[in-house]
Amino acid sequence: MPERDIFANFERMRREMDELFGGVFDRSLAPHRRAGFTPRVDVSYVGDPPRAIVTAELAGVDIGQIDLEVRGRELIISGNRGALDESEGRVYQQIEIEHGPFRRAIQLGADVAADEAKATYEDGVLRVELPLRQPDPRSRSVPIEVPDRDGEGRR
Repeated sequence: MPERDIFANFERMRREMDELFGGVFDRSLAPHRRAGFTPRVDVSYVGDPPRAIVTAELAGVDIGQIDLEVRGRELIISGNRGALDESEGRVYQQIEIEHGPFRRAIQLGADVAADEAKATYEDGVLRVELPLRQPDPRSRSVPIEVPDRDGEGRR
């Protein structure tokens, strides 16, 4: 039987709950909504060659406004999406397209070779490929020390 990931849909469920209850709780608990937005991402792993693939929805974001950084097992995507239409005198009935600054830290499930990462941006979708760092196959023996009663270690 295939192994199931019980947390696979947790993020989607959290977003749906935020959408369902967000307006009610935002008005009653916070004086104003935070600026910016959180882009949606997918993280997957492929094996030939082994790498992590992070895909982010960034429609309407200029490529010059996107920054990528790798810190250990974390990929940080940040930037800014300006308002899509800043016409003066416009009266909105509905606003759902979020704009402003964004920052998304994605935890990766393996060590990656950050200096070999590649990123592409097409049709509002950012794709980052991060080669997985291979574990060191060498073994090393570790000496065990036993302290003397004098406090000095011996082998």
